[in-house]
Amino acid sequence: MAKDAYDEAIAGLQKLLSEKDELKEAAAAKVKQLTADLAGKAEAAAAKVKELAGGAVKPAAEISDPVERIRSGFEYFKKNKYEKDTELYGKLAKGQSPKFLVFACSDSRVCPSHVLNFQPGEAFVVRDIASMVPPFDKTKYSEAGAAIEYAVLHLKVENILVIGHSCCGGIKGLISIPDDGSFSSDFIEDWVSICKSAKDKVKSEHSHLDIGEQCNYLEKEAVNISLEHLLSYPFVKQAVDSKKLALRGGHYDFVKGCFQLWDLDSKDSPITI
Repeated sequence: MAKDAYDEAIAGLQKLLSEKDELKEAAAAKVKQLTADLAGKAEAAAAKVKELAGGAVKPAAEISDPVERIRSGFEYFKKNKYEKDTELYGKLAKGQSPKFLVFACSDSRVCPSHVLNFQPGEAFVVRDIASMVPPFDKTKYSEAGAAIEYAVLHLKVENILVIGHSCCGGIKGLISIPDDGSFSSDFIEDWVSICKSAKDKVKSEHSHLDIGEQCNYLEKEAVNISLEHLLSYPFVKQAVDSKKLALRGGHYDFVKGCFQLWDLDSKDSPITI
């Protein structure tokens, strides 16, 4: 219908111009003017898009050159965040006082600052395979221990949040470890075995389910084991007992777009956000 009306309008204009020669010159001038106006508006719109994109019209994720991706990413951050909040970054230059210590997975899809909108200075973040927290061990897990010790004793964080997530490769690796305990990797299986007791519980209670559904339970149960491991650090337990520190578990489902949150006493009835 719209195309028919357009064709009729063009035909009518052509007939009018053929009958009124004196209109041809004026019509041509008008068309030229309209074309110039449209071109100008298109150019202005493109410039606005470029401005909003921080000077790069092409989406950052589509930039294939790694150096250019880093450069454009930092330029966007500097122009749209750093230079627009000099007060915040001035404070951060003097020190940090985050309220949260967050354990999150290294998975590229689940950045906690992106998912929970943490601003610079809000969260001290540790990312590893499957968000796992190892038990207290001065030699085997000193890296994790150092992060926990620094956050609790020096930064005085008030909350520790351990976040599991959907479709976690580390959890799939854990549930796939043979019953004889044999490993096929140099590091991964040894690391995720930190939460073997979570796997044993899920296998015992949900053996009738398929592997995908078992993984969903294990993603959350591994968080609970990590919370228990946190209490094996004397300074963490002391802070929890004195009500200066709270431990919480979370699960981010990026397939369904929801987040579950619980504490040590409400793990069987999490809050769904």
